[in-house]
Amino acid sequence: MKKTITVCLLLISMLISAQTTSGKHSIRNLNVNTKQADFGVAFLNNNRIVFASPNEKTRIIRQVWNENDQPFLDLFVGDIDSTGQIINKKKLEGDVNRKAHEAMVTFTKDYKTVYFSANNYNNKDKSIKSKEGFDNIQLYKASVNGIGEWVNVQKLPFNNDEYQSGLPTLNKDETKLYFISDRPESIGKTDIYVVDIHKDGTFGEPKNMGDRINTKEREMFPFISDDNILYFSSNGHEGYGRLDVYASKVFDNSVSIPINLDQPVNSAKDDFAYILDDTQRKGYFSSNRPEGKGDDDIYSFNQDEAVFIDCLQTIKGIVRDKDTQELLPGAMVSILDSEGNQLQITAAHEDEATYSFDVPCNSVYTLVGTNPGYLIEKQEVKTVNDIDAPALEKNIDLATEFKAVGDEVLVNIDKIYFDFDKWNIRKDAADELDKVIGVMNQYPEIKIFATSHTDSRGPASYNMRLSDRRAKSTVDYIISKGIDASRITGQGFGESQLVNDCSDGKKCSNDEHQLNRRTQFKVVQPEPESAKEE
Repeated sequence: MKKTITVCLLLISMLISAQTTSGKHSIRNLNVNTKQADFGVAFLNNNRIVFASPNEKTRIIRQVWNENDQPFLDLFVGDIDSTGQIINKKKLEGDVNRKAHEAMVTFTKDYKTVYFSANNYNNKDKSIKSKEGFDNIQLYKASVNGIGEWVNVQKLPFNNDEYQSGLPTLNKDETKLYFISDRPESIGKTDIYVVDIHKDGTFGEPKNMGDRINTKEREMFPFISDDNILYFSSNGHEGYGRLDVYASKVFDNSVSIPINLDQPVNSAKDDFAYILDDTQRKGYFSSNRPEGKGDDDIYSFNQDEAVFIDCLQTIKGIVRDKDTQELLPGAMVSILDSEGNQLQITAAHEDEATYSFDVPCNSVYTLVGTNPGYLIEKQEVKTVNDIDAPALEKNIDLATEFKAVGDEVLVNIDKIYFDFDKWNIRKDAADELDKVIGVMNQYPEIKIFATSHTDSRGPASYNMRLSDRRAKSTVDYIISKGIDASRITGQGFGESQLVNDCSDGKKCSNDEHQLNRRTQFKVVQPEPESAKEE
């Protein structure tokens, strides 16, 4: 068995390579099996299932299937007992079981709609033949009424009399229907396809799942779990013999390389129609292995160890001086998860000042860059939900801690901006204030004077009071983070120190006015020995 690596272990031990596991299963043959073909279970609800089985009572009055001299398949329903056995078997009622095959179904979560496979027939229950004389399997949709009967049976619009379409399964949010077909664009004898289900009930164009899933042989019996793992059977991928069950994770624009579920699910014979209850980690599959009771038998299983397929994406970049673009080898870069936990940390390469992380897909992270004499720089980055996605390029530009502006030395952060007529600390402002706090922690002897300003709109006296409020909220935020109150003071200057020509009576844009609603931080005691001039 392949070694199992869980997501939690990945985050804790900071693994940087993709891992997969095929899971472990405990299986048992079911009492409901006959000497003929029983297979293809679908969950009807928490304690009922639907499956396909030949109906012996129809052998005299109905044609048998020439391929195995067994009666055509009908759909049956049964209850699930506490041990996973199927009991109280009975044939489904309603306009569903007809003269030929019916098999493989999938229900919507409200159990009011069902998709299923059946031979091609018209509304009068008359068989429809292809040009070559075949009665091809087609996909159907039906409503389930209040007493469990399937009514209003209709063919799906992308069926074609000349080829087969069948074995449907729905994804968790019921926006996609997976199925198999031998339509002309197929890679092999039968391929797995997916079609979008629109909100208005119409369907998109079926799309082939591609050559990572489909081979020149047969891919059949798809099932998509709630965590978007596609289970399917194939005799074209390397396995134990004939049809084996495989698993592949479906991402937004890609799929993972299929993994074999191994024994005891797979054998030297045909193993197929794997379904899983994600919550209970229990399910069913079918097999014609010799130790069974008949042709195809249904087996129940417990998934003792979950199938896990990891997706990692690379985040990489260069660390440089923000102003000079000089490389900063040795600068430290760490990556945090969405909860602020540090996952990995590395030093920028000694020659190229590069860094690189491999982290799980479809997640939000924060990059943190640090270097002596520079402010901490944080960048949010989101990986995409695709296993084949290219590396994300995120360069980190570090600003020096201080800058000289005329005769003043300022903490070298971006200006703190406020919304119009507001003095609360915005998220972007808090990020910059945290850099001021970092500097004050780094240099416990310095003291800071915060100056707050407004734009020119409104009376000058009101703006002076507003800027005082902004200065106070800024000082209060810094003190709340543990800085001694004696080290940080502030004052408002209203509209008296505009940075542009947007004075009273001048027509300016909102962005131009925003430049004046700011707070800056002057080092007043003692002044640093060096600061870059602006």
